[in-house]
Amino acid sequence: MNVSSGLGFAPLARVPIYCATKAALHSFCLTLRHQLQDTNIKVFELIPPIVDTELNSEGRKKINFTADIKPADFAAAMVEGIKNDKFEIGYGTAEGMRMASREELDKRFQMMNRR
Repeated sequence: MNVSSGLGFAPLARVPIYCATKAALHSFCLTLRHQLQDTNIKVFELIPPIVDTELNSEGRKKINFTADIKPADFAAAMVEGIKNDKFEIGYGTAEGMRMASREELDKRFQMMNRR
């Protein structure tokens, strides 16, 4: 089980290393899942959006960004996905990014990275 991020699909330019590592983790999950497809090992990727936790709460306050997803709601969705053998489990905006077309991701990137 690995935890990537919606930012691995549409990066935030001010945190390029974080986003690149999450994109790499997504790629790793895909290839590892493929390599292990004939075994009983399951490779899950949890793909969260910004969740209302203490993680970087000060940084979010500085840019007036609020996270309205409660940790318990996100966790429940992840557990449900695992129970149902859903190997890529996105939530909220991260699920939208997971399912987006290249054009939609490009638009989201432009929106997220306005100057």
